[in-house]
Amino acid sequence: MTDNQKKLSGVFAPVVTPFSSDKLALDDLRYNLQKLKETDLTGYLALGSNGEFRSLTDEEQIQVLEVFAEEKGDKVVMVGTGCESTKQTIEKSQLVCEMGFDYVSVLTPCYFAKQIDGNILKSHFERIADSIDIPVLLYNAPGFTGGIRIPAKTILELSRHPNIAGMKDSSPEGPAKLLAHLNPEEDFHVLAGSANFFYPCLHLGVPGGIISLANALPESCCDLYRLFTQGKYDEARILHFRLSRLNQAVSGKWGVPGVKAAMNIMGFKGDQPRRPLRAVTNEAAEKIRQQIVNEGFIS
Repeated sequence: MTDNQKKLSGVFAPVVTPFSSDKLALDDLRYNLQKLKETDLTGYLALGSNGEFRSLTDEEQIQVLEVFAEEKGDKVVMVGTGCESTKQTIEKSQLVCEMGFDYVSVLTPCYFAKQIDGNILKSHFERIADSIDIPVLLYNAPGFTGGIRIPAKTILELSRHPNIAGMKDSSPEGPAKLLAHLNPEEDFHVLAGSANFFYPCLHLGVPGGIISLANALPESCCDLYRLFTQGKYDEARILHFRLSRLNQAVSGKWGVPGVKAAMNIMGFKGDQPRRPLRAVTNEAAEKIRQQIVNEGFIS
């Protein structure tokens, strides 16, 4: 097992950024990380989609990362550094290197969508990977990039780069089709980006997943991975369906505000999203709580 494969195996939480009255609630972020540190999570994704990174100023992003650096412990931390320009992405990625984190996760640029093709993306990611001392993870999330996705041919080419370690795939179809074409000899590892297809993808060779529900139910998500590694597939399949149904009722229906509501219910401090997003209504939060009860995660 390579170092990358070991580090990228298991469950990661794409950690949310708590806000109170639209201001950063860094003490609540610290509280959440201290609780998550005691779980079996392999690590975290900082400044990802669930972290509302697009709603943070550069200064606020650094403040958030300082808390992660202080509370990292022995967890693996990947940091979202994707910007619209290659230059700015490199600068943010170099800062992440200096702060001692493990990976950068780079979302595809998308503003100039008509000009973004496989060749441009290949050059973009290669320049970033050539400019930093920690590995790059591609981030394929067409739902957040106006439909821009990394073509399969480009992913295969990038998988051969010595400093590109893998990819988080949050596309609706998941990574199943792509996995059939990757060279298993390459040190390139695809991470499932949703609880909806995390378990099936484990059977296809995915080493781990970045699961939004792990913010609220980290141990249950880790239990699914543990059951799989122990070969307890019947138990794992049942838990997968419970988590998948809950995920659709939380993140699938309400997005980040739903994840934060679930966290509040489960004893974490999800707090509020930053505007223009709004917290779910009390009625919606009660429906989320009832779904958590119905799936047997609380009584």
